[in-house]
Amino acid sequence: MLRFIKDHNQKGQLAETIALNYLQKKGLIEIQRNFSCKHGEIDLIMHDNEFLVFIEVRYRKKTQFGHPLETINYAKQRKIIKTIQYFLIKFPQYSQRPCRIDALAINSQKQNAQEEINWIKNAIEA
Repeated sequence: MLRFIKDHNQKGQLAETIALNYLQKKGLIEIQRNFSCKHGEIDLIMHDNEFLVFIEVRYRKKTQFGHPLETINYAKQRKIIKTIQYFLIKFPQYSQRPCRIDALAINSQKQNAQEEINWIKNAIEA
């Protein structure tokens, strides 16, 4: 489904929706989607039991140039961490909760096949 969408922003929104639905089926509860500030953006913010989870969603149509998770480089990780710090200052009601940064990769290499989802908990250490 994702592989046939041409618009980059539309494809990103659909990838986040697929990720959100997948994670909700796993029991996570949505807090906020697309939180952004001057430091960057967090795709999904959710509850997973006692954890406040910040999720970076990545999509790749083909993996010949690398897996989607390989695109989360050091600079991107720093931006994510700074954005999380800002979120916790802006919303102090969450500041005492244990936090986790996950990554969720969506890959649609095979034609007419369901997207492959790879969810990595604690993908980024802060």
